[in-house]
Amino acid sequence: CAGRARGVVVAFGAQVAVAILLPGLTPSGLITGLGLGTVAIGFAFQDFFENFLAGIFIMARKKMRIGDYIKAGDIEGTVEMIRLRDTHIRKLSRELLIVPNTHMFKNTLEILTDETSRRHEIITGVAYHTDLEQAREVIRKAVASADGVDPERPVDVLATQFNDSSIDFTVRWWSGSSIPDMLNSRDSVVRRIKIALDKAEIEIPFPQVTHN
Repeated sequence: CAGRARGVVVAFGAQVAVAILLPGLTPSGLITGLGLGTVAIGFAFQDFFENFLAGIFIMARKKMRIGDYIKAGDIEGTVEMIRLRDTHIRKLSRELLIVPNTHMFKNTLEILTDETSRRHEIITGVAYHTDLEQAREVIRKAVASADGVDPERPVDVLATQFNDSSIDFTVRWWSGSSIPDMLNSRDSVVRRIKIALDKAEIEIPFPQVTHN
């Protein structure tokens, strides 16, 4: 029994080694190459083996961690558990998603909390008659004073678009990468910009509709 168990471990170890040396190899391709994609196993266990091997690949790359906030295809949330066959994702609305590992492996994986900080962005519009240099400086100072904004990183205020009723600035700043950090800093930034523009008597226009 011990010898048989050791053989199973060695076999799977060889599969993992192949996956690391040949990163382009997919779970389904590995199954086919190993002769596991026979008609009997293919119909009964192909999904099982694909999810299992995808789980090994995910664990081998060691990038996604428990607690990370991720996006993978249409899946978005916080990683709570990584198992060999599936990954548990907690949505912001607190529902738990049990996601097959093939989904996590085959889709582009965006790890929003891979680093402790990341850049955030909003669009702010001002009226066409506005002095843009004045507006830029008012917005920049407002953002720099907002809660949660990293004072060591630059605040970008870039005029980017002639809109129907406004000239739009793209406003970028750095804050924590977690969802609470993002939401709290965005809330503070929006409120500070509104207060600062009102104080400077700079109009934030809204779309005008003319009825004939």
